Amino acid sequence: MGAVKRLLLGRPLASEEAHHQLLPKILALPIFASDALSSVAYATEEIMLVLLLAGTAMDPGKNLGKSMGIAVAVGILMAIVVISYRQTVRAYPNGGGAYIVTHENLGELPGLVAAAALLTDYILTVAVSIAAGAFAVTSLLSHVHISRVVLSLVFIALIAIANLRGTKESGALFAVPTYAFVLSILVMLAIGVSRCAFATCPQAHALEHVTPKQLQSLSLFLILRAFASGSTALTGVEAIANGVPAFRGRRPSDQAHNAATTLGFLGVIAVTMFIGITYLANATHARPSDTKSIVAQVADATFHGGFGFAFVQIATALVLVLAANTAYQDFPRLSSILAKDRFMPRQFINRGDRLVFSNGIFVLTAIATVLILIYDANVTKLIQLYVLGVFTSFTLSQTGMVRRWRRLKPPGYRRNAILNGVGAVATFIVLIVVAVTKFTHGAYIVIIAVPLIVLLFKSINRHYVSVAAQLRLPEGRPRQLRGTRALVLVKDVDEATMRALGYARSLRPLDVRAIHVGSGEEARLVTAAWEERRLVTPLEIIPGNDRDLIDPIRTYIRGMNVAEDEVITVVMPEVYETKGRREFVRRRRALLLKAGLLFERRVVVTDVPVLAEENNVTSSRPVVPTRTIAIVLVSAVHNATLRALEYARSLSPTELRAVTFNVDHDETMRVVNEWATAVDDVPLEAVDSPYREVTRPLVKYARQVHASTPDSVVSVIVPEFVVHRWWHQFLHNQTALGIKYALIFEPGIVVTSVPFHLD
Repeated sequence: MGAVKRLLLGRPLASEEAHHQLLPKILALPIFASDALSSVAYATEEIMLVLLLAGTAMDPGKNLGKSMGIAVAVGILMAIVVISYRQTVRAYPNGGGAYIVTHENLGELPGLVAAAALLTDYILTVAVSIAAGAFAVTSLLSHVHISRVVLSLVFIALIAIANLRGTKESGALFAVPTYAFVLSILVMLAIGVSRCAFATCPQAHALEHVTPKQLQSLSLFLILRAFASGSTALTGVEAIANGVPAFRGRRPSDQAHNAATTLGFLGVIAVTMFIGITYLANATHARPSDTKSIVAQVADATFHGGFGFAFVQIATALVLVLAANTAYQDFPRLSSILAKDRFMPRQFINRGDRLVFSNGIFVLTAIATVLILIYDANVTKLIQLYVLGVFTSFTLSQTGMVRRWRRLKPPGYRRNAILNGVGAVATFIVLIVVAVTKFTHGAYIVIIAVPLIVLLFKSINRHYVSVAAQLRLPEGRPRQLRGTRALVLVKDVDEATMRALGYARSLRPLDVRAIHVGSGEEARLVTAAWEERRLVTPLEIIPGNDRDLIDPIRTYIRGMNVAEDEVITVVMPEVYETKGRREFVRRRRALLLKAGLLFERRVVVTDVPVLAEENNVTSSRPVVPTRTIAIVLVSAVHNATLRALEYARSLSPTELRAVTFNVDHDETMRVVNEWATAVDDVPLEAVDSPYREVTRPLVKYARQVHASTPDSVVSVIVPEFVVHRWWHQFLHNQTALGIKYALIFEPGIVVTSVPFHLD
């Protein structure tokens, strides 16, 4: 599995290599502007599809000529938005997406609305662009039956894999198709316009034109609806403002300058191509078709088929598919920002092996796949959900910029405020038009979804705020423990049980108990084997069966007389047939038992694993280690960590260590300083983690500790949150489970989970 991962994604990148992933302008344009550039491939068609409704039975294309005026209006709007966002880029050199700008200048709730609208728009960007790319391919190969849905799913998978490889690699991969598309369209426009100006305009042809089921008269409402559909050409314009930190530059101001320059190039290219395609579509009398897109018809007419037509179609298909890359860049980045602000699960902050926000990529891929399946990869159906989110974020962002200029009043603030104000008013008007004209066609779904997403953000934030408060409560500080009472769970009298019993004794417990859940002949045999060894610790038989261990063990634990300053250490011997993830997951019953026990107050759980080959030779007596080294894992200095430390102290180990892992330098320094203030008797070691993970550095560290004293047992003590509701599990990194899996087969190493119960 690891070999396949390396083949698809490449070698892991260390954190220190992050600066090598910064983008020059020539690569940043195809990465961040592919969505905006590709939108021109279907924006004209969407305008015409609406205007077809105003045709007549004798002349279906009667009012298609109105598309030129609408295209010019959309082009002016795009120019206004681009100029406005150049202001935003310069004002926020560290990244000024709609969420950051709105949150800072208008408040939390408007900021969350902007974030929800943007996330929705990014998801739809993937679905729409991928479906449009699949349509372009089927237009080129109209004589071959290809499923658009299957083709779309293949494209999504390829884009996701490319982005998981890293920002710079995806940029290099996508640069050629994007520039090929721009070049092919500009050449097509030059030839087509020249022929129309100096000769005869070529005529477009399609096998089957779209015929509206119901015609209506041309009205202001219909023109506004066509304008709203054409406004899809603006999608993706904000992406550069979101991704300023990804640009190359020695200082943030240099990065902002490069981003603003790139945004300017984007505006000029996109407006030119959009208006040019609309002009040629009218000049060549192209009409929307189910089998051949408008761009395909214009290219076929301009180049008389042949290589030119094929090249335009291939380039268009590629750039439409690659337009999803803009969303793949910004959805994970925005999700990570929201996660830092505690509005999305913390897992979105984590960077993967290739320094990208992998969890965001996976989630975006999953949701876009569902949309493709639900809407059958139909661009016209998907486009109805589109645009509303992006214009909501446009309006809020530009309004926030006006507020910022008026609040800070830097030199030239009046001019800047006017520029952003014009952008805010223009995009707000379009937002209202889109909401009204597309409401019954699908926009209502987005209008309902955005508030629901905002409510989800608020709910997640309430949980994290509550957790933070509980972790810092003075009354939640752990009291000094008098000691622990060890409880060994006995399934069979074997090597695993002898090691578990030996480990239990090494804890210097207040007492040691051993219990077996069973009945009948099986319980009698276990008792006989136990008595045969004449073990000091008596074995208690609890009536029950191995299919239901949780209830009898939980009942027994609750019946133990445990004082407030004591804990129960449940020691679980486990025999694994082989090393591997399957064996770990296969033992679902044991996993459920551990999880169930962690819900009990003042109970910690320790795994003592043994491989089956080691279990064949059974020691006659408990295997008691000569030394016990306790390692407390520290991710932050709070009540959960301090409780784990207090438990470790209660064991009176031969050696006690505290370890944190240097995933982020600034965060690590903060943890080290807080630890020095809170704990004065146990120094905190910071172990480098160049690949931003805990498990591999921890395994290496634990092995080194054990190797220094081979006759010792290393007890890795993990603070573990126990949440009140099951869905809260998704809001916390499952690091403890990963640590258990990583260490479960390491000889001489056991893992102890110290639960911290969250209300």
